[in-house]
Amino acid sequence: MKKSTFAWEEELLGPQEFNFVIGIDEAGRGPLAGPVVASAAIVRKLPKAQPSLMWDLVRDSKKLSPKQRDKVFDFVTENFYVGVGICDHQTIDEVNILEATFLAMKKALSDLYLKINQDLSKCGQGQTHRIQDAKYIILVDGNKQIPNLSLYQKAVIGGDGIVKSISAASIVAKVTRDRIMLEMHKKYPNYGFDKHKGYGTKAHMAALQEFGPCKIHRQTFEPMPTLAKRKIR
Repeated sequence: MKKSTFAWEEELLGPQEFNFVIGIDEAGRGPLAGPVVASAAIVRKLPKAQPSLMWDLVRDSKKLSPKQRDKVFDFVTENFYVGVGICDHQTIDEVNILEATFLAMKKALSDLYLKINQDLSKCGQGQTHRIQDAKYIILVDGNKQIPNLSLYQKAVIGGDGIVKSISAASIVAKVTRDRIMLEMHKKYPNYGFDKHKGYGTKAHMAALQEFGPCKIHRQTFEPMPTLAKRKIR
């Protein structure tokens, strides 16, 4: 069984002399409702060893229970610089889910730059040490790099399960999106967003048949186009 480690970060921060290694992942490409959320993460300091259970829990968010994700979320935000980017259901319908995912990743990078630059300024290092001025590489979970981004990148298939920085990003993206959907459940309680988070479960599909889509459903995702045609008739 593969394990998430800092091996990629250690190699890239070594002989290749990158100053930063950024892990990026997303949550919410598949659901029928709600936003797609991306996160970008840089470890603040590579641990000399990983003896604690918390470091071991920084792995693919899909391999963690909701309670574990909530627990390790705070640990990640303490030990990584973290940026978050969100594209809502309207943007997804306008540009398609793949393009919205890439846009969310770019937003996450911008948010990360802002946070790390603010931290560097507080440390008295000033603007001459901005992350934009450093040499860094982005490790993107999956088989596609972020388009129209003239930066060092590498797509890592299954990266959320083997690269610690991507694992951290996967946890932040998943927890952030789940919390959004819990809030959406309060506004639209008929759909069970608190349980399935917008994914096309049997219960969710049944609710759509009974109540029709709500404002946060993705109108370009089935069964919304089919339901719309029925309504017109």
